[in-house]
Amino acid sequence: MELVAGCYEQVLFGFSVHPEPKASGDHEQKWTPVADFTHHAHTASLSALAVNSRFVVTGSKDETIHIYDMKKKIDHGALVHHNGTITCLQFHGNRHLISGAEDGLICVWDAKKWECLKSIKAHKGHVTFLSIHPSGKLALSVGTDKTLRTWNLVEGRSAFIKNIKQNAHIVQWSPRGDKYIVVILNKIDVYQLDTASVSGTITNERRISSVTFLSESIVAVAGDEEVVRFFDTDSLICLCEFKAHENRVKDIFSFETPENHVIVTASSDGFIKMWKLKQDKKVPPSLLSEVNTNARLTCLGVWLDEVTDKKKSLSPAAELFPVSKEQSKSNEKDSGHVVQEEERQSKPNTKKCGLTGVNNNPTKGSSQVSTKKRKMLEMLEKKKRKKNKI
Repeated sequence: MELVAGCYEQVLFGFSVHPEPKASGDHEQKWTPVADFTHHAHTASLSALAVNSRFVVTGSKDETIHIYDMKKKIDHGALVHHNGTITCLQFHGNRHLISGAEDGLICVWDAKKWECLKSIKAHKGHVTFLSIHPSGKLALSVGTDKTLRTWNLVEGRSAFIKNIKQNAHIVQWSPRGDKYIVVILNKIDVYQLDTASVSGTITNERRISSVTFLSESIVAVAGDEEVVRFFDTDSLICLCEFKAHENRVKDIFSFETPENHVIVTASSDGFIKMWKLKQDKKVPPSLLSEVNTNARLTCLGVWLDEVTDKKKSLSPAAELFPVSKEQSKSNEKDSGHVVQEEERQSKPNTKKCGLTGVNNNPTKGSSQVSTKKRKMLEMLEKKKRKKNKI
């Protein structure tokens, strides 16, 4: 297993984790994180991160998504389609990646060929967060246009738009998908899927930065403070709280192994910490390990090996955006990324959609494609063509 974390300093950190054998007299097993790699592909701070069984993808304020091959430990190239900070990334199994950005677009990527299958103008403002339903048939997104939007992923269209009073910055499905939560500042609205209405509201002391479901009803909440809290989304009460860090907690991640249920926290204090959850969630978890990155961390993930990952991978019940033979022919001619009139009016640059800078060898930023760099390269290519014609 490997801890991966992004930071303001533009670096992706990787730490391999090795469980230590229990010493005589020890009640708890200790896990040791060992520095494995640092990857400096972006030209601005990292803002989002997602992991599947092969790759780690990172989004940045430099408007690109970089792919890192965890098996080969090399850069796998960059996805360049968005015009704005990448705000959210989520894999659906190993076949699809969905990205959202400040340009208001939600993009669906083929995670095998790394092609953009669909680009939707999702929000009038920024897309701040998205979450895919466990079935793969639905997704939720929130943005700075004060809307919560439901997407039909099978047909690739908007299914429902709900106006909310303020801008939400997090939306998250529960593990079974029977409920979802919407976070606005320090409040969590709990929605039931069958009624699509709020069944209750949880209030945290400070602004919430990250949430993760520990079970169908229990959620772990981190915010602009040192404390992590566990809340019951049915009774709306706080089950327990514990001091996790010396500074605000930026991200929190949960996963299970055959022996343990673990949460990982990352903080502005530079530390990544792993905690073992107790059976009774009213009891605070115990610290398994910690590592100091000496960086201002922003986002977090855990790469699990394939054996562990099979339990965690999402059910392939629905084919995301099935493409007919006729559509695939038209896609060959003109990417076919734009699906709404609103998007057509914004004159998207379809040339910049796709994978760039794929390398078989480790590189030092050779696959970076900033907007200015891309335009310069295009101009140079045009000049070369003119010279060749002459």
